[in-house]
Amino acid sequence: MSAAEEVLTLESGARVHRTAVIDEGAQIGEGTRIWHFSHVCPKAVIGRNCSIGQNVLVANQVTIGDHCKIQNNVSLYEGVILEDYVFCGPSMVFTNVLTPRCEFPRASSEHYHRTLIKRGASIGANATIVCGITLHEGAFVAAGAVVTRDVPAYALVAGVPARVIGWMSAYGDRLEFDEAGFATDSQGHRYQQTVEYDVVRLS
Repeated sequence: MSAAEEVLTLESGARVHRTAVIDEGAQIGEGTRIWHFSHVCPKAVIGRNCSIGQNVLVANQVTIGDHCKIQNNVSLYEGVILEDYVFCGPSMVFTNVLTPRCEFPRASSEHYHRTLIKRGASIGANATIVCGITLHEGAFVAAGAVVTRDVPAYALVAGVPARVIGWMSAYGDRLEFDEAGFATDSQGHRYQQTVEYDVVRLS
């Protein structure tokens, strides 16, 4: 079988490897690519021009925006919402239950906590995102971090538990603020730090 024959094109224009499982009812946008051994559940919604790597689970009630990149071995459980241009690194982990017990299962929507990853946020390889939090626009989670609280816009967090160690532009430059609280990245975009944990993009 040729490489071309191993990829199927859906009515939406999405391209799916033949080993992937796409349940009936799943919504997948034009230009999205889904690779080997991934599973998209029937009530999942995936936007346009996304890349879904190998061995990825997209569960029911998960929403993925446009232009997202989900690397290998990532499971997106019910309650996870990704806005546009979100990056999820290899083997990073989402959770959706705060107090899991095998003897007393929390296995229905009423037990699941929403996790919101806003536009342009990046999550490094092997990081863990504890459910019920928000990563704001342009947030950057370092590899291996364990995130237990909301991450401010454009914050760079690292460690266990994760703490803010700096700031990063939407382009990916470290931001250094002057005495007046302003910074400019390599693309000429300006940012302002209004309080200790409040950075806004001005241009």
